Amino acid sequence: MKLKRRLQIALLSIVFGVVVLGLKIGAYLLTGSIALYSDALETTVNIASAIATLAAVWFAAKPADSNHPYGHDKVEYFAAVLVGVMIVLAALSIFRAAWLGFISGDSPEYSPAGIGMNLLAAVINGAWARYLMKYGKHARSPALVADGKHLMTDVVSSVGVLGGFVLVMLTGWKVMDPALAVLVGLTVLWSGWGLVKESVGGLMDEAASHDTLDKIRVLISEHGEGALEAHDLRTRIAGKSTFIDFHLVVPGEMSVDKAHEICDRIEIAIVEDVPGARITIHVEPEHKAKHSGIVVL
Repeated sequence: MKLKRRLQIALLSIVFGVVVLGLKIGAYLLTGSIALYSDALETTVNIASAIATLAAVWFAAKPADSNHPYGHDKVEYFAAVLVGVMIVLAALSIFRAAWLGFISGDSPEYSPAGIGMNLLAAVINGAWARYLMKYGKHARSPALVADGKHLMTDVVSSVGVLGGFVLVMLTGWKVMDPALAVLVGLTVLWSGWGLVKESVGGLMDEAASHDTLDKIRVLISEHGEGALEAHDLRTRIAGKSTFIDFHLVVPGEMSVDKAHEICDRIEIAIVEDVPGARITIHVEPEHKAKHSGIVVL
């Protein structure tokens, strides 16, 4: 059911993207503004990124297989990186359009309908972006969160462009229109860089947050009764999954069954408090203790 919902949300992003693109193209045609054109150009990237997100969400949900024994969760990070690259390409296209605007010196035309269409597009994007980020964090989907952040950047750009466009109409400064396009391009470029940087962290097996690590240590300590200590705790994040492994030291005379019971108890406690946890515990005899790890209460 969760997968179906995530796929529906990713599909809706494409639908909303097409609607918003239509509104922004209409606004550009009515005004001839280079700034509004750059805003519409960015929306084509939104649609492309939404398609990439849909594919990533579907592929990431595939179960582990012999070639990918740890699952396919990381594919969402690849999608997020791809979105970041698309954003950068959109920024370069916006810079080109702005340069052509500087050369031509054409002045945009005042159109209340065009302004209204662009404003409506910004409202739609803003509402959908907030929902994407909220649901994406809840579902632990990097691709959906990335899509939401990208849309929110688009909203900020749209508001800035609209404000500047009105200012151009009031002052008659033709150069301000392509200048606004450049500002939009810089905003888009910064967004793309931040998205790529964040996603690469996931591809590089970034560890869980300090709060999550502290929570795991407490759970091991509280539910590892019978063991002596735990050490070499390691974690890595892959999409909605958190991989956890550590060494658990038990008395040398303890039976395998008893040691396994302790491991099961710890695993159950961690899974309940850390969504998506995948745990590997290596049991060691007493002489392997390091006396520097997690003390079991």
